[in-house]
Order: sequence, then C-alpha cells, then structure tokens
Amino acid sequence: MTSAAEGVVGPGPGPGADAGRVRAFLRLVVIEHSVFALPFAYTATLTAMFRDSRSTHWWQLFLVTVAMVGMRTFAMAANRIIDREIDARNPRTATRELVTGAVSVRTAWTGAVVAVVVFLGACALLNPLCLALAPVAVIPMVVYPYGKRFTHFPHAILGLAQAIGPVGAWLAVTGTWSWEAAVLGLAVGIWIGGFDLIYACQDVEADRANGVKSTPARFGTAAAIHATRGAHLVTVALLAVFGAMTSAGVLYWFGLVIVAVAFVYEHRVVRPHDLTRLNRAFFQVNSFIGIAFFVCALLDLAVRGLAL
Repeated sequence: MTSAAEGVVGPGPGPGADAGRVRAFLRLVVIEHSVFALPFAYTATLTAMFRDSRSTHWWQLFLVTVAMVGMRTFAMAANRIIDREIDARNPRTATRELVTGAVSVRTAWTGAVVAVVVFLGACALLNPLCLALAPVAVIPMVVYPYGKRFTHFPHAILGLAQAIGPVGAWLAVTGTWSWEAAVLGLAVGIWIGGFDLIYACQDVEADRANGVKSTPARFGTAAAIHATRGAHLVTVALLAVFGAMTSAGVLYWFGLVIVAVAFVYEHRVVRPHDLTRLNRAFFQVNSFIGIAFFVCALLDLAVRGLAL
C-alpha cells in the first residue's frame, strides 16, 4: 500500500497504481459534471454549423468536446488545489481527495497541467483565433477559487467563466464574433452562477466560521435563493432571445418550456428553510435541464435541415 504522499492509497508502483491515480483524479474533478456545460457548447457549435453550411463537421465537434472537457478538468483541479485548506476546515468537504490524501498535490497539478495542454492543443487544431484567445478562458478559471477570499460574489466569477464556453464553441466553427453566441453564453453563465448560489447555501455556517466569502454567507440563505430565482428567470429570457435571434423552430421553444418547468420544480424543492433536497436540485434537475435543452435544440436544427 502506498503512502498518501505517493499519490493514491492503493496498489504499489505499477500499472495498477497508475490506474488508481487516474481514477482518483477523475473523482477529484467530478468528471461527470461536464454534463452541465457541454450541452450548451454543443448547441452553439451545431447552430453555428447550421448557419454556416447546414452540415455537421464531426472533427470540429470532437475538438470542441476535447477543449471543453480539458478546460473544465483543469478548472476543477485548480479549484481543489487552491481550496484544499478551506476544504479541510469544512465538514462537508473534509473527505475530498486532496484533504484525505487519496490524491497528492503533485498528482493533482500533473492532471491539471495535462488537462490545460489538451485544451490548448484542441484550440490550436480548431483555428488560430481560438488558440490566441485560449489564455483568456483560463484566467477566470483560476480567479474563481480565489474569489471567495476577496468578494461575496464569487458565483458571478464562476458564471463569467462558464459563459465563455458557448462563445468559444461558436468561434471554433466560424472564427468570428457572434452576438447570438454571446447571448447564449450569458444565459449559461447566469444559470450556472445561479445554481452555484443554491449549492453554497449548504456551507453557510462553515463559511462564516472560517471567514470564507459567499452571497449566502453574507446575506443569508433566503436572499441567495431569491437571487437564484431571479437569475433563472433571466436565463429563460435570454434563451428566448437566443431562439429569436437564430430563428428557432417549434422544437426549440418546446425545449425552452421544459427548461422553465424544470426551474419551477427546482425552486419548489429547495426553500430557504428546507435544504434537504438540495442535492436533487443541484445534480439531478440541472443535469436534466442541460440535456433536455440540447436534445430539443438538436432535433429542431435537424428538422430545419442540419445534416447530421
């Protein structure tokens, strides 16, 4: 059994130990949560392809996927590394891999560097503009975990970081700026920043005790949840604007109705004085929102003539 300092508690040196490190690193960055951002990046990518040539360019779509997953993996790894001392003082996060020693800081940094190199490589293969702008996407990913040290609104920084995805995906296809993509990116950023407010509600007491800044810690759970409701109303409005700007069809609007109903359900199960179903709202409902929206947007594009 290796020591914690060696990376992962498990088999000794060899292929088994390396595989264990990889699995522990993937748990550290919660790789499955890529589902939150990918559907909207895909929507931007395929909408841009539809408007550009009405054809799906699978190589570009693959590179967008690699870039998105690479950047998100880097962001999560950096977040965990930077926040490991804060995580150790919070009972909810004290079992995270960097706190327990299941993953060493060295392993986490190695994974983060590999992920950002993969991201940069994908950007280089997409087009020169994507590569030139890639460092701009990295900055808010690193600033976000530090945000809780100097502002009560780190959720806004997270929203900005997430808003970059659809814009970058559109640039990957066309190489040009798009206001449509900017509107979709803003919708995604406000959506994710909003449900990050809900997520932060479970750490109010620990954050106050440890001097960690957040909107719920500063203004209370009720104010944070009301702010989230406002954010999600704005999200629906922006998705409607995106649909209008791209001349979306019936299936897109049907998807938007599904999103709106899901938001209503989310805010019915999470109340200021009842956070018992918070994880359902955070993980299940928001995963469903991303997937349902993309499926409807994809079907709408296909019906309108996108060649898959």
